[in-house]
Amino acid sequence: MEKKKEVFPDGTPVSEWFKDKHVPQLSEMGRQYVLKDYGVPCDGTVQTEAIQKVIDEAGKEGGVIVVSKGTYVSGALDFPQGVSLYVAEDGILKGSENISDFPIRKTRIEGQNCLYFPALINVSHTAGFTIAGNGVIDGNGTKYWQGFWLRRTWNPECTNKDEQRPRLLYIEDSSDVTISGVTFQNSPFWTTHICRCHHVKYIGCRMVSPHEGIRGPSTDAIDIDACSDVLVTDCYMDVNDDAVAFKGGKGPWADEDPGNGANERIIIENCVYGFCHGCLTFGSESVHDRNIIFRNIEVQTGYNLLWLKFRPDTPQKYEYVLMENVHGRAAHFLNINPWRQFFDLQGRKDLPVSLGEHFTIRNCTFDCDIFFNVKCDETQYILSDYVMEDLAVSAADISFEKEAIRNLKTEGIVLRKKQEKEYTDAVTTL
Repeated sequence: MEKKKEVFPDGTPVSEWFKDKHVPQLSEMGRQYVLKDYGVPCDGTVQTEAIQKVIDEAGKEGGVIVVSKGTYVSGALDFPQGVSLYVAEDGILKGSENISDFPIRKTRIEGQNCLYFPALINVSHTAGFTIAGNGVIDGNGTKYWQGFWLRRTWNPECTNKDEQRPRLLYIEDSSDVTISGVTFQNSPFWTTHICRCHHVKYIGCRMVSPHEGIRGPSTDAIDIDACSDVLVTDCYMDVNDDAVAFKGGKGPWADEDPGNGANERIIIENCVYGFCHGCLTFGSESVHDRNIIFRNIEVQTGYNLLWLKFRPDTPQKYEYVLMENVHGRAAHFLNINPWRQFFDLQGRKDLPVSLGEHFTIRNCTFDCDIFFNVKCDETQYILSDYVMEDLAVSAADISFEKEAIRNLKTEGIVLRKKQEKEYTDAVTTL
């Protein structure tokens, strides 16, 4: 009998591309340009110019930059077409702690195309870029974090961009990208950010930043910004903000801006989450997300499992989402609420109502504080056509306001109330 073809939530076939999880080996990546062979020092001094010179040399014929044993410190680096990066197991590429080593340029940040600071690794308009190896890309973020928290103490209304911070990896307008094996750690700002890209794979990566002590503010593990056909598989994420967040634009006319766009055909699977604010977050700057699969996930701790942020100043549509086979613990199982941070209607008075529709949540075993943290506000957004089935959830608050979602179908939901970390006999079956 012919095997049934896998499909996305709206019935679109899942291509064979998603099944290929090949991890690139160094021997497959072309001519090797080993930094130490080109005399680049690994003595703790900033070597942006020397490293970029090797990258530019590799760009003449193509090949791979190899970070072998040692710690190489750099500011912003740009990888042209045909040049990839391999970080060996005992190699570290480390970002400078001086923001002047990241000269301002036109880039994309927080749903806007603007002048801001580049990342440590920058890739633009390429096809076939690869990062591989089992080494470390370290953002050296401590001083940036200290500066941010000091500024926030002085001005609680300061934005993320007010404190000058680079990202670790930024890839824009590119295709056929593979990011595998590497540990991304201690990013000053977002850890990895892909924008207007298609066919991107994250395979077996680690993204980490501290959520205790000197916390790493807004160190999202993976920001997916107006991209299509993205696979995130077998990764570990432990960061002091969202793990996987969908971006795409913000503002009253964000859906009309050609620099923005939808995220579609995204699969996140077989991943482990340490701590994060949101395991899977829609928004806060996002206009359209469609055909998202989130499955086979372990969550160790955090704030939100599934988080839908609806900006009252941005038209948004989140649709055709499947979440299945998830187990673990977070404060909220489902969090759907208005998100008013830096709210600005810019004078628009006819903003359309946003939509969150065609969600399926099934086969999950979870422990949380609040099961259903959902605010019904149809002046801002309408939730409809949800299926929730085969859920076993233990929570201090098991209230379930079904009327918040139009056409909500439930089956096989077991909610067990707990109090002071001890379970009671109060069980609700839906």
